[in-house]
Amino acid sequence: MTLILPVAATGAPELSRPDPSRLIAGEPEHRTWLTEEADGLYAGVWESTPGTWRVVYDEWEYFRLTDGVSVITPDDGAPVTLRAGDAWVIRPGFTGTWEVVETTRKDFVIRL
Repeated sequence: MTLILPVAATGAPELSRPDPSRLIAGEPEHRTWLTEEADGLYAGVWESTPGTWRVVYDEWEYFRLTDGVSVITPDDGAPVTLRAGDAWVIRPGFTGTWEVVETTRKDFVIRL
């Protein structure tokens, strides 16, 4: 078993879009490359084209943007502009919007 894995966007990604009931603007397309999926933990690379949609987090997520610009706006707070190099943790219970201004790519770790 390999104990060290690179986080890289290699191979064919999983393609998805926001749920139509949560879509606010645009036609964003998401690409996800999973590096690890075990015991409620997911890690990999995520990318999205521009658009805006509602988000509801039931899990923990740590991420670091590697490319692009996005704006996360909590329902109960001010917008936060994210740029390449920014790293954040989103806690379970977060609700708001995610707007991809410029195609955004992030490395992520999610814990259910």
